[in-house]
Amino acid sequence: MTRFQSQFALLILAVLTVPIGVFAEDFPGNRSEWNGFDRVDFQFNDRNVTVVIPDQPADGKPWVWHGEFFGHRPAPDIALLGRGFHIVYTRASDLFGAPQAIEHWNTVYGELTVKYGLGPRPALVGTSRGGLYCYNWAAANPDKVSCIFGDAPVCDIRSWPMGLGKGKGSEGEVRKLQAVYGIDDREQLAAKALSPVDHLQPLAEHRIPLLHVSGDADDIVPLEENTLLLEQRYKALGGQMTVIIKPGIAHVHGLADSTPIVDFIDQHGR
Repeated sequence: MTRFQSQFALLILAVLTVPIGVFAEDFPGNRSEWNGFDRVDFQFNDRNVTVVIPDQPADGKPWVWHGEFFGHRPAPDIALLGRGFHIVYTRASDLFGAPQAIEHWNTVYGELTVKYGLGPRPALVGTSRGGLYCYNWAAANPDKVSCIFGDAPVCDIRSWPMGLGKGKGSEGEVRKLQAVYGIDDREQLAAKALSPVDHLQPLAEHRIPLLHVSGDADDIVPLEENTLLLEQRYKALGGQMTVIIKPGIAHVHGLADSTPIVDFIDQHGR
């Protein structure tokens, strides 16, 4: 076989292995409408998966994957749907981005990319505790992530929910965290539980761009213990990160003008 024939055979094989005839309409589950777009909810591994479908999917079927609180402050999602992005949320609540959550995300990722043809590198959106899911999954799968947007995200489990710094913490959430990890001793829990600030090297090596929006009056997820600490460590590793600080704002999400968020994801998420 000549060199040309070998290359042609590989090209044909690649074409044949791409999902054919897999369109938005082929998603299973219950259909509804979300802000003027088709929405599908279906069960996968006994957990709900939500997919919102753009009217005209962009080339490569780029998508945004929410860690938590899908639908809260939806302006960026609506704008990105208009630019051809799918929007995805898989419910893994009360798992705090622990290994069980990462395993579930792995299976959902495989289902959406292999079976339904979504793009190989979603943009991740971590709102509040959703930051734990996005960053911990990204650290385990840095080659599968295009960019991360954090909206007042939890970046250190010791800050929230454990409240070992300036923040309020949450005793109820700490008990859930203890149950997830099977650890009662809080010192051991603080050392064992996965915190994004401790696992940034894989992201920096893959040059994943980051954007955070946080308020400097946040006493639930304090800016200094989360976003600014992550920024300091990420840039020290050579990573690219932009931080937008909202003066006098507490744990309130979004921007009055979401253009910087939309443009960031649109630029890197394709």
